[in-house]
Order: sequence, then structure tokens, then C-alpha cells
Amino acid sequence: MISSRLQIFIIAMLLAMSGLFVVWYKVVFLGVPLTPHDKRSVFTVTAEIDLEGEGGPSSVSLRVPTEHKGMKILEREGEAGDFGMTTSTLESGSFLQWSKRKFEGRTKLFYKVTVTPEALYNPKVRSDMGWETQTGYDVTQFWEASEQAAAEGILNDAWEHSADAASLAAQLIAMFNAKMPSDAVKELLAKKNETTVTLITALLAREKIPFRKVRGVLLEDGQKKRRASTLLEVQGENENALFSFKAGRISLPKQFFVWYRGNGPMMTSKGIAKARLRFSVSESKVAASMLSKREALRQGSDFLNFSLDTLPSSQQNAFKKLLLLPIGALVVVIFRILIGVRTMGTFMPVLIALAFIQTTLVSGLLMFFAILSSGLIVRSYLSRLQLLLVARISAVIIVVISIMSVMSIVSFKLGIDEVLKITFFPMIILSWTIERMSILWEEAGGKEAMIQGGGSLIVAIAAFFAMDNSFIRHLTFTFPELLLIVLSLVILIGRYTGYRLSELIRFAPLAER
Repeated sequence: MISSRLQIFIIAMLLAMSGLFVVWYKVVFLGVPLTPHDKRSVFTVTAEIDLEGEGGPSSVSLRVPTEHKGMKILEREGEAGDFGMTTSTLESGSFLQWSKRKFEGRTKLFYKVTVTPEALYNPKVRSDMGWETQTGYDVTQFWEASEQAAAEGILNDAWEHSADAASLAAQLIAMFNAKMPSDAVKELLAKKNETTVTLITALLAREKIPFRKVRGVLLEDGQKKRRASTLLEVQGENENALFSFKAGRISLPKQFFVWYRGNGPMMTSKGIAKARLRFSVSESKVAASMLSKREALRQGSDFLNFSLDTLPSSQQNAFKKLLLLPIGALVVVIFRILIGVRTMGTFMPVLIALAFIQTTLVSGLLMFFAILSSGLIVRSYLSRLQLLLVARISAVIIVVISIMSVMSIVSFKLGIDEVLKITFFPMIILSWTIERMSILWEEAGGKEAMIQGGGSLIVAIAAFFAMDNSFIRHLTFTFPELLLIVLSLVILIGRYTGYRLSELIRFAPLAER
């Protein structure tokens, strides 16, 4: 038979682990912010196409980027002007097409993508697209006989210093970027209208090595009308190798947004005299909470569809206060069981703390003392009249309302706005506090009433600071599952039967003897 102590420990651990797991899942996989003022960088990448028409039917196709590891696409938007705009998804990828029956003159077309870097984001996308071997790179037609011999010499030299496809690519890049290149490299570099990128990829294609270009932009604020950066990815047996055509083998930069993986053109056009593609990048800071809510709505997340954020605003505001009550209850449990502070009732301090939240602490304390002292005087006089309990409480409530009304009018005339925050809720709390304190005074004496009243006030102030905290407010509303952890703590503390802190101080002189 499992002992009650062990049962309590198991239940508390299960509750705490369940709450922590849900919080971890929401933060890591759903992007819910852990702090209230957490902001994330959001980048808008704009593809700008400058066009010059020939006067006839014209069309332009632009490859559409897809999400990749570490980059989440939030929004897409195309601007067509007086062109027609359509999207199509083919085996080779997705395209955005602009078309017009008759186009002459100049114009600009835009396609904007809003992305945010997320280290753990790993969408499911096809990784087998865009690999190239020989198609489009027929070396026998690409170079003349002398250049063929130069290419053969470069490849022979590169293979001698290479062990596999990745090392061959690295060797070729090093040979073409050497300060003093070989004669064969010079001969190929001297070929008209050919770049280092074209030559290296042509040599790889000749050797039937699968490769693809990785084109994208570095997410740095302020970039304007830049060409897309081109990297080289070589297919390996175990893992793919990424290269810079200038720096050799590299890792994909964290802020690099891949627009297209493949050897085909990023943009094609028909009936266009001139077309130029450039990219601009702008950065903005957005509240992480807004991003997570917007992404949940976009994806239709079943998990977040049952969150408190889906409730109407009025009900959300109510739950923001209600979810603070367990925090105040935990403070009361700590003060009463572990410290040993005596209070009026078990959770009266929590209600007083809620009243302070509505009125602010300083003005709430001043009103508390003023109304409580006035109410006790009235309550003492009413008790002499031997009124019944219901009538006595009703009379106290009427007196409290009258005192609050007078204080509100006077404070308004003096320009003190805090007192005007008195509402129906604090009024009931103060009325019951007056009644309970007066009953305690009659039954246990003035000293005990002052001790419990002062203890209640101390605990209420501590609960106020715990509840009136932006971080705590954010956690309790955004992660209500944290209440499972609060519940586990209350259960564990409720099992404590040792000395309270006040008792240790009280009996300290006995330990010295």
C-alpha cells in the first residue's frame, strides 16, 4: 500500500511535469513568447523586377520561395499593377506569373515575402529537387577544342588533390580564386561572357557530379536593390556540402534566406526587351505574442484554437484577473503554513490584494485605513443597538458606500484620480473586512483583531506584488497550464507539519538555554 506522503509527492510531480511539458511545447514548437515584452525580428524581402516592353504580348515568371530550416514565411504578397497575376505549381517548383496582352514602355513589378528566423523551425519540404548533372552543360558545345584541353587539365589536377565530390568542388573553387592561377584556369577565365560560377558548375557537370545552386539574400536591414547571392551545394553520400564561390566550403549563414535551390533561372520572360531582378530587405520588430497568434490563425492550430486568446476581449480581461487568484492563494499558503502569519480568514488577504490591484497600492492602503477605521466605529455603534447580522452587514455596506462616495467627490475636487478607481468589487471586500474584524474584536479582543488584521494586510501586500506583476500576468494568461505547477506546490506545502518560521523565532530563547 502506497503511503499518503508518497501519493502526494507522485501527484505533485505529475502535475508539475504536465504543466512544464505543455509550456515547453508551446514555447518551442508554437512560438508562444515566454516573456511579455519579447520582440522578434521580422524581415520583408522584396523582389523588384524592372521591365522594358517590346510592344507585344509579354509575360514574366518568378520562382516563389519555399520555407526552409530556420526560416518561417509569414506572409506573401505580389503587386501586379496593370498586369494579370497568377500562380502555378509544377514539378520543378512554384512560380508567380505576370502577363499582359500588349506591353510597351517601362514598369516595375514587386513580390514581397515576410519572414522571421526561427532556429528550431524545420518544415517538411522536398529535398530532391534541383539537382544537376549534365543537363544544360554540354561541354563539347560549350567550349572550343583548346578550352576543352584546358578543362581536362584543370580537372586532372583537381582530382589528384581530391577524395570525393565535395573535395573536388572545394579544389576547383580554390584554383579559380588563387592569386596566381594556372595557365589553364587563365584560359577559361579569359573566355568572354562567362563567370567563375558558370565555369565551375560546367566542370562539375562534366564529371557528372550532382550539384545545385542555392540563391538567396542575407537578412540585413537596409539592403536595397541587390543581386541574389549564389552558393553551391554538392550532393554527398552522407550529407550535402555547401560552398561559396569565393570562400570555399561554408555553413549556411543563420540570416540567409534561401529563395531558390536549383540550376534553373530564378526569372524568365517572354516579349520583354529588358528585365532586371533585384532584392531589398527591411527589418522591423514585432511583438512575439502577435506573431504566435497570427501564425496560429494562419495554420489553424488545434492546440491554440482552445487557448484563452480565442475568447472575446471582455472575457479575456475577466480571466486575466481570475487567473491571478491561484498566485495569491500560493502566497497565502506560504505565509500561513511556512511563516505562520495569522490572518482574518483563509483567503481574505487575496481579496484585499485584488482590491489594491484596482486602486493601486498606496491609494488602496490609504482608503483601506480610512474606510476600515470609519466602518469599525459605525459597526461598534450598530452592535450596541443589537441589530441582527443581516441588517448590521447591510447597514455597514451602506455606510461604506457613503464614505466611498464622499472620498471620491473630495478626491475629484482635489485632482486625485486614484480614488476614483473604486469599484463595486473593492466595496464588497471592504465591507466584509469590517464585519469580520469587528466580530473578531468582540470574540477574541482588540489585540488579536489587530494581529490578524495586520497579518492580513502584510499578506495582502505580498500577494499584491506577486499578482500585480507584468511577467506573472503574462505567464498566467498565456500559459494557464502553469496553474498545475502552482497546484503541485500548494499540495506539497499542505503536507508540511514542521515548525513555522515565526515559531522558530518565538522559541529561539529556549534553544540558547
